[in-house]
Amino acid sequence: MAMVKILQYPNLRLRKKGKKVEAITPEITQIIDDMFETLYNTDNCAALAATQLDFADPYHITVIDISPEKSNPICLVNAEIIERKGEQYEQEGCMSVPGGTYEKVKRDNKIKVRALDQKGEPIEREEEGYMAKCIQHELDHLDGKLFIDRLSGLKRRRIDTRLTKLRKAKAS
Repeated sequence: MAMVKILQYPNLRLRKKGKKVEAITPEITQIIDDMFETLYNTDNCAALAATQLDFADPYHITVIDISPEKSNPICLVNAEIIERKGEQYEQEGCMSVPGGTYEKVKRDNKIKVRALDQKGEPIEREEEGYMAKCIQHELDHLDGKLFIDRLSGLKRRRIDTRLTKLRKAKAS
């Protein structure tokens, strides 16, 4: 297993869509293992999508573990939300958006997701609250979207301005 670099906004590769996994091959298993290695060795990281990581041609894979002990790994391959209910408006941050950027984002409160697990077995999960938000956030990544894309133009410009200042300060 190996750590994989997490891409940082405004890297255009974050806009890439994850390609569908046709079969769970040794290559896919290695990618999933590397994703979990990166997740577990990154501070304050609850989940990662393959499109956030330095893979040349990322697949439609996300890994999640929101347990405090990091003992409940979940892998979703080719995931799609098939049911949505309710709404929540909660703070979100992202490993790919630096500088402690957090903003409230509107998401569905309850979802049902259909996917393959890391062994290629079909699964369906019903989730709500934080886990539902987390899955929606990661599936956005796999569609080439960031949580900041869901913000108003004004909030987005403020974030872009602040991040530009941070990058300039680091460069000097």
